[in-house]
Amino acid sequence: MCDVRLDGSVVVITGAGNGIGAAMARKFAGAGARLVLGDIDADGVGAVAEEIGGLAVPGDVASESGVAALVDAAMSEHGAVDVYCANAGTTGGTEADEAAWADTWEINVMAHVRAARALLPHWLERGQGHFLATASAAGLLTMLRAAPYSVTKHAAVAHAEWLNITYADKGVTAQALCPQGVRTNMLADTGDTGKALLVPEAITPEQVADLVAEKLGGEEFLILPHPEVGDYYALRAAQPEKWQAGMRKLQRKVE
Repeated sequence: MCDVRLDGSVVVITGAGNGIGAAMARKFAGAGARLVLGDIDADGVGAVAEEIGGLAVPGDVASESGVAALVDAAMSEHGAVDVYCANAGTTGGTEADEAAWADTWEINVMAHVRAARALLPHWLERGQGHFLATASAAGLLTMLRAAPYSVTKHAAVAHAEWLNITYADKGVTAQALCPQGVRTNMLADTGDTGKALLVPEAITPEQVADLVAEKLGGEEFLILPHPEVGDYYALRAAQPEKWQAGMRKLQRKVE
């Protein structure tokens, strides 16, 4: 993949006001990285930035202008971006209407596309850059009763994979972070189904951040805080009918 050294690197993290984003910010800052943090929650991201000595750039990274403002702030402050963590996300509704589908697509997919588009000229000129997409195990498998989340997280994995295939030989690499349950505000918003499926095996954001710091820039495209996800993913690919039968059984159970 590429050699990502956090010490001295400029790292941009979206959704950094809480949860996995805030945990990665603290972990990376402790490793010597210089952090630029984005989040729509101005108070939350400001508090995390003050705590770690980073730069807070409140705004909506689902919009092209929000992404541009975040990247421009990082470039103005540090002159470069070494790692971009597209971590902001939303779950989407169970019975989603048009607006919910559109909102979920914008934050879970187009925010990644827009960030890559803004950064690629800089990275290709340098011959170096790394993109980390927080995609969820739902992006490899599925999430019951959450169609917008499942579909858009699949797209996030596909986009990161495309980036890595297209640009890795030019020094620009990508990875996909795909955890299952993590004890964050988002997990609390998944409703009864999400809680029943994810809470028993849920891990802390700090555990995710520790693994990301270890695996960032390594040979593995998929960063899997829950290793069993890799087994499920292999079964889904090799025996889709068997995997779907198991998921339908689980669906009946949670209903």
